[in-house]
Amino acid sequence: MKSSILNIKALLICGAMIGGFTVNAGNEDRVGQAGAAHLLINPWARSSALGDVGISFTNGLEATFTNIAGLASTNKTQIKFNYTNWMGSMTGVSLNSAGIAQRLGGSSVIAVSIQSLNYGDIMITTVQNPEGNIGTFSPRANVFNVGYAHTFSASISGGINVKVISENISNLKSTGVAIDAGIRYVSGEQEQLKFGIALKNVGPTMKYKGDGLNTQVQYLTSSFIGSLEQRTATFEMPSLLSIGGSYDFIFNEKNRLILGLGFTANSFSYDQFRIGLDYGFSSEKVAFNLRGGYVYEKGIFNAENRANALIGPTAGFSVDALLGEKKSALGIEYAARFAGPFGIIHTVGATISLK
Repeated sequence: MKSSILNIKALLICGAMIGGFTVNAGNEDRVGQAGAAHLLINPWARSSALGDVGISFTNGLEATFTNIAGLASTNKTQIKFNYTNWMGSMTGVSLNSAGIAQRLGGSSVIAVSIQSLNYGDIMITTVQNPEGNIGTFSPRANVFNVGYAHTFSASISGGINVKVISENISNLKSTGVAIDAGIRYVSGEQEQLKFGIALKNVGPTMKYKGDGLNTQVQYLTSSFIGSLEQRTATFEMPSLLSIGGSYDFIFNEKNRLILGLGFTANSFSYDQFRIGLDYGFSSEKVAFNLRGGYVYEKGIFNAENRANALIGPTAGFSVDALLGEKKSALGIEYAARFAGPFGIIHTVGATISLK
């Protein structure tokens, strides 16, 4: 009992430290100046339902987004497929994600995943054809991830994730590389107290190139017709630093409640505070989790001055069928994120976890 009280106090101290860290974090003068904003979209349902607060406790493939150090907790093999109707059904934008994580020996795990953002078909228009009756093009943004995590001791794990970013339309393309890194610390008699820190989207600038920058021009003083190539400015990655802590309230072998707190210092958007709850119930054949979270940032309650389409609340659940003596899991998952006038963003998917 005394140990539990001390662990709760440690979590509260962590929360105070996270709050104090915000004094010097962030730079509001740079809001909106980064590109590749799709790197900030969580493609996975279970961690999205918690408001991305699982910086210290999200495990497996989902940790490749929240904190790559959590990948080290993958039991043996995990395969995931998720789909998101990004910004609701009004936009027609879809986000598909898939990945596989595999344990290598006793302490290391490697993961490969891909996210593809499809904006649908858009009509091609020109000065001569403003009605757009000459065809369509399909903008896409893809992210290919290769992650590695290692358990250094019973309490400490860390990892690194390398991502290749590709954005393209019919006649322009941009490619870049970024790195994520994270570390996690676990404490308590039942490993119920956790802390995590993650640095994400650190990499060189990106720039668009392609035939779309070439324009035919005719000089007024002669009949010469030449090609003029326009230049594009470079843009930076939406880098960020996340810090989080969590505590597991273990009621018995079948019931558990996780409380998570987090803070994200964004380089090119407002800083965010996160809180989430994950209640889990398990039996011999089924595991059920109910999740909810909230993300707060400056101006979130003011519809006119809000800088984020997401208005804060998140929710979701997952159901896993536990098979065999090792209780390998075949599960489905769902998350809802609320985007104001855009409606509700739904994420659905399936997970196979082998032990």
